[in-house]
Amino acid sequence: MPISTHTFSLTPARIGKYKAEILKHAVAQECLSRQGRQVQMPKNQSDTYIARRFLPYGATSTNQNQFFSNGTGDRANVLVQAHLLQEGVTPSPESITPVDVTAQINQYQCLYGFTNKTYDLYEDDIPKEMIKQVGERVTLVNELIIWGILRGCTNQFFGGTGTTIATVNGGFTLGLIRKIAKNLQANHAAPVNSMLKASGDFNTSPVSKGYSIYVHTDAEPDVRDLPGFVPVEEYGSGKGMEYEIGTCERMRFFTSPDLPSLQDAGAAIGTTGLISTTGTSVDVYPFIVVGQDAWSQIAVRGLTGVDPTYLAPGTKSKSDPHGQRGYAGTTWYKSGLVENHGWMAVGHVGLKTLA
Repeated sequence: MPISTHTFSLTPARIGKYKAEILKHAVAQECLSRQGRQVQMPKNQSDTYIARRFLPYGATSTNQNQFFSNGTGDRANVLVQAHLLQEGVTPSPESITPVDVTAQINQYQCLYGFTNKTYDLYEDDIPKEMIKQVGERVTLVNELIIWGILRGCTNQFFGGTGTTIATVNGGFTLGLIRKIAKNLQANHAAPVNSMLKASGDFNTSPVSKGYSIYVHTDAEPDVRDLPGFVPVEEYGSGKGMEYEIGTCERMRFFTSPDLPSLQDAGAAIGTTGLISTTGTSVDVYPFIVVGQDAWSQIAVRGLTGVDPTYLAPGTKSKSDPHGQRGYAGTTWYKSGLVENHGWMAVGHVGLKTLA
């Protein structure tokens, strides 16, 4: 067996390269974490991130997107008349109301260990592979952090006749997609995607601005079965964004294997024809629908985003008197928050059993 000639060391000249290797493998795996408003938290400020927005006219702290009050009659005219100026009468000044949304910033870590024998004699570059996996684990953990935060959005929708996760008994339908789009539009949620124009190529379709849907890769067959679904390969540009599989009306779909289902969390399987892990209750697949500026995150970006550890074997200490152990890992901070619940939505559906 050949002897390895690795020369890893944590010198100032290598630290930037080591961080860059972690980030290279982390960013390449991102799906959900590429959305949202990216925030770089200044050092030595706080462990709490506060996002501030101001309520639009007519909104309240419990209804942040109330552009037209519920009621009978001509509601548009009521709004216009409220702004009519009377001759010689000074109107009463109004104020605007700020809303602060806070998020606690937590620190996360991963750490691999190896021995001096592995370092000196093993035929594969184990430390290098560990660095790669450190980056991939950073992304996996970050995706799941954001996944959990966004699922807490209060704007919730359920498949079939369900009204809760426990009663979900239906899957993706055009009606459900339209219902969510209608809700976001009524709340003035801005689309997040740029316009893709149709080209002169055969059988290509124009793709309009829209909202992004993030769901597990298991849902891809059901999404492709939606009426009017246009796959990425038929876009006028010939390509979509990374992880995008296609579009249906105002929705553009992105899939990732890192957005897991809630196994056996729905209604009784019965004759629904939906997937169930145990064959008793429907597996519920949450999906996130986002508009522009609906949420933000403390992002792992740049060389300040991670604080890596690399200790090669050979350093003797009281805990390791023969210098037999080495380590590779990193720590990082992460958090996120929903800033406007009306500009995004969370859906819950079952998926069809494949024949």
